Amino acid sequence: MKITKVTLRPVSMSKVCAIASIVIDDSFVIHDLRVVNGDKGLFVAMPSRKLPTGKFRDICHPVDTETRLKIQQAVLKRFHEEGGIKAFVHSSS
Repeated sequence: MKITKVTLRPVSMSKVCAIASIVIDDSFVIHDLRVVNGDKGLFVAMPSRKLPTGKFRDICHPVDTETRLKIQQAVLKRFHEEGGIKAFVHSSS
């Protein structure tokens, strides 16, 4: 699996710095991944929806750690290339 494209857009949501879309193998796109500034640093959260119970469930997610790391590394690499937290926090306000 190769992540062939990553696009980011800034948002103004508490700990969410950006929303990402990725293209896998030039053939499959996943929208609405979130770059989150958590207590232990930046991480990428998968797209999710709120259930009637109030809990959140991922709409899609990797089934193994290796794939999750590939996605996270690609998204965070692009995030830092575009200026990181300072660039995204300033452009979303």
